[in-house]
Amino acid sequence: MASIITAGEAAARISYLSSDVVVSVQPSLAADSEFSKHLRTFAQKKVPSVVAKTAPEVLPVRENVDPLLSALGPARNGKAVSVTSPSHVLVQSVPHLYQLAQCPVVMHVSLQPSRYPDYSDITSIRQSGFVMLQSESLQEVQDMALAAHALARRSGKGVIHFFSSANMEADDPIPLEQLDLVRQLLDVGVAPASGDSTAPDGGLYAEDGRTPSTTLPHNQNSATGVTHPTEIGNGAAQKGPEAGSVTASSAESSRRESSDDSGRVSSLATSVESIETRPITSDGIYNLVSQIWDAIRTSTGRSYDAFTYSGPADAENALFIFGSDPVMFAQAIDRANSSDLYAKAGILTTRLYRPWLGSKAAATLPRTVKRISVLEQIRRKTTKWGPLLLDLLMSFKTAAGTTPVIIGYKLGYIEPATIQQALRGIFQNLLSEAPIQNLEIGRPDGPTTRAPEPPLMRPELENAYLKILDQLFGDRLYIANQLQSSHAGISSRLSASPEYGFGSLIARSQRRQDFISKVQAAIKSHPFTTDAPRNWLSKWALQADDSKKANCLAPEVVSRLSVDGSPLANELLSARSMLLKESQWLIGSNSWAYDLGNSGVHHVIASGANVNMLIIESQPYSERAATDAVRRKKDIGLYAMNFGNAYVASVAVYSSYTQVLSAMIEADKFNGPSVVVAYLPYSREDDSPLTALQETKKAVDIGYWPLYRWDPNGGEHGEPNFKLDSERIRRELEEFLKRDNYMTQVMKRHPDLASNLSGSYGSEVRALQKRKAKDAYNELLEGLYGAPMTILFASDNGNAEGLAKRLGNRGKARGLKTMVMAMDDYPIEDLSTEENVIMITSTAGQGEFPQNGRAFWEAVKNSTDLELSGVNFSVFGLGDSHYWPRKEDKIYYNKPGKDLYARILALGGKSLVECGLGDDQDPDAFQTGYAEWEPKLWKVLGVDKVADLPEEPPPLTNEDIKAASNYLRGTIAEGLRDETTGAISASDQQLTKFHGTYMQDDRDLRDERKAQGLEPAYAFMIRCRLPGGVATPSQWIQMDDISTNLGNETMKLTTRQTFQFHGVVKGKLRPAMQAINRALMTTIAACGDVNRNVMCSSLPQHSKSHADVWAVAKKISDHLLPSTTAYHEIWLTDENDKKTQVAGDAVVDHEPLYGPTYLPRKFKISMAIPPYNDTDVYAHDIGLIAIKASDGRLDGFNILVGGGMGVTHNNKKTYPRTGSMMGFVPAGKAHIVCEKIMLVQRDHGDRKNRKHARLKYTVDDMGLDVFRSKVEDLWGEKFESPRLFHFDSNIDTFGWQRDEEGLNHFTMFIENGRVEDTASFPMKTGLREIAKVHKGEFRLTANQHLILSNVSDGDLPIIKELLAKYKLDNTNFSGLRLSSSACVAFPTCGLAMAESERYLPELITKLEEVVEESGLRQDSIVMRMTGCPNGCARPWLAEVAFVGKAYGAYNMYLGGGYHGQRLNKLYRSSIKEEEILSIMKPLLKQYALERNEGERFGDFCIRIGMIKPTTEGKTFHEDTAEVESDEEV
Repeated sequence: MASIITAGEAAARISYLSSDVVVSVQPSLAADSEFSKHLRTFAQKKVPSVVAKTAPEVLPVRENVDPLLSALGPARNGKAVSVTSPSHVLVQSVPHLYQLAQCPVVMHVSLQPSRYPDYSDITSIRQSGFVMLQSESLQEVQDMALAAHALARRSGKGVIHFFSSANMEADDPIPLEQLDLVRQLLDVGVAPASGDSTAPDGGLYAEDGRTPSTTLPHNQNSATGVTHPTEIGNGAAQKGPEAGSVTASSAESSRRESSDDSGRVSSLATSVESIETRPITSDGIYNLVSQIWDAIRTSTGRSYDAFTYSGPADAENALFIFGSDPVMFAQAIDRANSSDLYAKAGILTTRLYRPWLGSKAAATLPRTVKRISVLEQIRRKTTKWGPLLLDLLMSFKTAAGTTPVIIGYKLGYIEPATIQQALRGIFQNLLSEAPIQNLEIGRPDGPTTRAPEPPLMRPELENAYLKILDQLFGDRLYIANQLQSSHAGISSRLSASPEYGFGSLIARSQRRQDFISKVQAAIKSHPFTTDAPRNWLSKWALQADDSKKANCLAPEVVSRLSVDGSPLANELLSARSMLLKESQWLIGSNSWAYDLGNSGVHHVIASGANVNMLIIESQPYSERAATDAVRRKKDIGLYAMNFGNAYVASVAVYSSYTQVLSAMIEADKFNGPSVVVAYLPYSREDDSPLTALQETKKAVDIGYWPLYRWDPNGGEHGEPNFKLDSERIRRELEEFLKRDNYMTQVMKRHPDLASNLSGSYGSEVRALQKRKAKDAYNELLEGLYGAPMTILFASDNGNAEGLAKRLGNRGKARGLKTMVMAMDDYPIEDLSTEENVIMITSTAGQGEFPQNGRAFWEAVKNSTDLELSGVNFSVFGLGDSHYWPRKEDKIYYNKPGKDLYARILALGGKSLVECGLGDDQDPDAFQTGYAEWEPKLWKVLGVDKVADLPEEPPPLTNEDIKAASNYLRGTIAEGLRDETTGAISASDQQLTKFHGTYMQDDRDLRDERKAQGLEPAYAFMIRCRLPGGVATPSQWIQMDDISTNLGNETMKLTTRQTFQFHGVVKGKLRPAMQAINRALMTTIAACGDVNRNVMCSSLPQHSKSHADVWAVAKKISDHLLPSTTAYHEIWLTDENDKKTQVAGDAVVDHEPLYGPTYLPRKFKISMAIPPYNDTDVYAHDIGLIAIKASDGRLDGFNILVGGGMGVTHNNKKTYPRTGSMMGFVPAGKAHIVCEKIMLVQRDHGDRKNRKHARLKYTVDDMGLDVFRSKVEDLWGEKFESPRLFHFDSNIDTFGWQRDEEGLNHFTMFIENGRVEDTASFPMKTGLREIAKVHKGEFRLTANQHLILSNVSDGDLPIIKELLAKYKLDNTNFSGLRLSSSACVAFPTCGLAMAESERYLPELITKLEEVVEESGLRQDSIVMRMTGCPNGCARPWLAEVAFVGKAYGAYNMYLGGGYHGQRLNKLYRSSIKEEEILSIMKPLLKQYALERNEGERFGDFCIRIGMIKPTTEGKTFHEDTAEVESDEEV
């Protein structure tokens, strides 16, 4: 039978069963309390509460963020609320306790510290108005917890149930709670009483006659038929001892007699009476709790009363124990000899501590008692007399009869071995003629081996800001309240507070002033052995308050003092840290924002002292809506600005690293208080940086966390006082501020509106937009005839949207009044008023709705009042039956369409046509199923035989767009001038690719911006054209400037050896293009259906060969450039430099190579220099393999054609392909051959099906020999036989290398090519500093790394120094990490299905442990990851690859060739991290143990039979390791 073994579990179970809401107070969200792990288990199992009938809401709250505020809101809303908490939270929450005491809130409190708890946490709040119950055994915890909830429901008052867990560690396990008893005592089905919030505070802590009123249910029958939650509770009555033999404590039931044998009989379960309102007093509380205890006694045999006495009925001496171990005293007294002073003493303990019922205490003791020792385990006594002593004195003062002698003791920790000695000391004093009050018994500081106080740990994420402080200020950084520092016995909670830190800084500043005074005195008295110390100290003293100058002089002063040897010199050296002018900081959390006055922030700011505060706000933006209005924190930044004397900055390290640096530097320089409020959101302390990044972006983008800097003295320097740094929201924030100004007075008159106003604004805007859009359609349709037909779509890639619009046009042609809208744009409340509704949805991710249909589906799915009986409907779904090939995953096929159809049917909708399903595996993909479904719809609507239907225009294709673009102009210029949107038109989005830029939006922000009524966060990616990846140091600096000033402060080094910028908003596109042009670079043809950036081996070992091949790469790139002047016209001319128009409105342009429609698809060229295939020469449309002549210089190239990586998941007509050998050509003719190959593709490539338009399909369709002959016909020459070559690898060689000319090259590891500054790694800054002194080249590698090339021996020292300073010289990574590569994917790539760049490093980290254990750390294993199957990181050639299938799910491929010469093959489909690790870890171990000498990982996987080799692209989908299920879906 299940049992309970800890007090935390016993209380947690009762709390969960008895509540609608449980507030779980924890040390941190990543660290459990003794209650939280049990609450979390129940919540995960969705165990229903007896009160809520469903699973109650469990709210984890950190103990340092005013946790009891979380209970106020739901309690005021009539929820049954309980709190589980450690006791040290109580005192700091006193203001809230007075409010909570007037609500039926139950707090289960574990006394702390655990081994030797301090009961002053309870006595300090005894007048807060709470009823207080105490438990002393495990069984009592269960019973008193239940009694507490029952009492709160009956009285309407708050109840605190407290206990010491350490006192129960030796208790036997107890049975689970009896659910019938729980239901009976909680009066399920009867509304709980509500406390009178206007009643005087503290009406329950004394018998004072005050009478707050409450609603009391009398004699409730609790038989309610509530379903038994089998996961929690045993449901069977567990009878205890018979009533007559029960004692106060289960732990001592066999030894001590009990005076508690009351004959009260409960009437709770016998009848049902009306609810009445009547006043409640202390006696009223006692009567209520007595009824509850009687019910427990009747059911279990366990008996309780307000006070419990155990011992002889004629005892003359008694102990009143208010501490953690009364049983130990009882056992010692039981063992006493007759000669012992404490023999035959009695023990009194309390169960009902508040209200204090003095008369009950007096009546419980035998009348024979003459002397009482009151033992109080209180470590922080605020009065001379202990609170229990005073309570007991008042009890006997008002009671009839003789008052016994009452002596108070402060109870410390007593070892079991010394209990008899302690008792002798107590009774010697008690029995003396003049007993002494307030003696201490035991060790006041607790056990010598007590468990250490759980330290306050700073989450790893928060270290980001501390690292930046350390980088900026180094040795002169001083954090006054640093966690984990020694503070002379001060607790970590106190030492981390602003008050402690501020006091520490004041004291430290005073010590430095004293040090300066001592130095000045020394200068005058000249007590040194030599003059040197005096001279340098004089210089230092003059600059002591100038941090830069003082800190430069400090080492010189130390040097002179060290050799002087005089006593004063040695004395000054002992305080050498005072020579530094420190940057002094206080570090705080968002808990400082809940009560500015009390927290100490107010005092720091008001003092005007030169102190810097860094306050880290951690609440995620996505959780702000769930936060109760009463928990809204004060805006510390605004608060500080209102003082007028403080520097204030609002920063976010995951949004703008540069702004954080600026703010901290400015704060340090500011002479006065500085407040830097820093955003670092996390739900749990162990959240990943990716989670923090995504939350930060949302908060900054929406305006929840604006980035700004405020310098009240800015005007004195000619600078504005306020600088807004969050670029994207400037206009939106200004509009918000206008609205805010208008509503300020309203908020002042109605404060209750203020907390909800801004939160509801976005949803109001969204609702208004939906209504306007719907009304506009209705107005448009008013004059039309025919039946109405509303078409709603949900579409990610445009197919469902295109189908919906086409259906709408066809409906109009048949005389229907059609309206087409995205599902999420439709006002759901109108759905029941529609006549005919057609819904078309594609399938996203793992059977999920597309993004613009999720809100609609959630509303439909969760609606309880949507009546659709008058609505005719049908649904068509688009999916792929093989996308999730496993049998168990077949449910995901067309799941949104199927679910929507079933739900609308369940809501009463009448089906027009059965749900239609389009399958990408059909001959015409989804069109096959659609062609069957649509005619059925027209027939049932009666419009299937309409004559003379107009001919439909063909859909607009990319070929149409190019042909109509006037040589790539389109309407790009007009779109750039349109300031009403951050986007450009769909056609222009295709054309701008030819100009080197893609329009994207930040997918991390899509949902939130949509909820706010905003368009997506549109921005542009810009890709440079950089043949061979070679750039000068000045170009590097210019690229760095562009990324910082015009982009998102990062650069991406791509797998095509060029620079890529992200986050360039539309208004900055032209300035960015012009800045790139000023750097003597361009972006034309970096994307689009043209020849893109030409790649070339980096080859640091052989500079002459590299120079030869790079020259050819540059020649090919220039030769194949488009000739259109549109690029110059759109991007590089200013308003006064318009290109002359001729022949009407058309610009005369000509494309001799490309023609007006350019190429069918993208075209890529790569060059490799054996034995290094670092450019994956087999993966491109044209691959050139350099062949050296006998003199070592370039002779010519072996030419490969038809390589390509792009694939569509589950479309077996698409496949990756490695290049086929054409033959050898001389170096001087390479550019001509490339041209001719491209022209054959131009004229013969598939322009109808873009999925079949790459050169690889042209080669396979024509056959290699035919293709070669067509190239030779155009060229007029023949290919020579290919020359011999071999490749060793396709990875980079890291570290320093020396070439044949004596120049040095350093290849550095840039993980996934992302160049950025982080708190722990200021890479971008370091590379910029190197570029300032570097005289050679920067070479970007095809594996996304960077080579500092052509470094002379004379420049080596400075380069090495800078590399070391910025940690750029570190290449000590695992071979697996060094050989990895990933595309960008989320959040900017619109094609991404899963994370790639942001996830691959995490995955590798999780694999590196087994790599190390297996001895594979130095072994190169090529691992690549992409977010989609387009193959930007060339995953199909990797030894192991992961290709995104849905968010968090990947296809896994094995068996690629280490040299990049062989394609891999599918091993597992749609697997998540857990399965990836379960496959990879044992496989890596097996590889380490069983591989042959020199055998590579991909080859090994093939040899052991895990995967079959892919011999050519056309067999890529054959013989995969995972067989798809053919069962019906």
